[in-house]
Amino acid sequence: MTKEFRYLAIIAIACLVVLTGCSQTNNALIGEGSEGGEESGNQLALDETYDYVRNGVRLILNYNAQNNTFEGTIENTTDQTIDDVRVEIHLSNGTELGPTPNVDLTPGEKKSVELLATTQSFTGWTPHAEVGSGGDSIGGEHAGGTDN
Repeated sequence: MTKEFRYLAIIAIACLVVLTGCSQTNNALIGEGSEGGEESGNQLALDETYDYVRNGVRLILNYNAQNNTFEGTIENTTDQTIDDVRVEIHLSNGTELGPTPNVDLTPGEKKSVELLATTQSFTGWTPHAEVGSGGDSIGGEHAGGTDN
């Protein structure tokens, strides 16, 4: 084995390790983890808007500080009914809000979502929608991303 070949082999292995690590991190961010789809610790600031489409459900949420409530919509962006859609929000203080009641969304249907926040102080939030009875998570990255 030549010296150059060994260096190339080491570089190739290092690249695989880095890519595997990035792939696992990304899966956690977009709610594809192996434990019920819980998302990572990436949180939004209180003044940020969450707007993301995943698996056909568009979730848009804002925090309304005046009434201490998270408000928004869920929308079916597909041509098939999506069953048992619900929303949860994880706050920076460890509090979990929700889930909202399960709803079925027909194609193109849009419904309001509202979750009252805790009176305890928090500085960030991480929302996600779930579908079906198994709790498949839809969530993660924000700001208008899509992953259908």
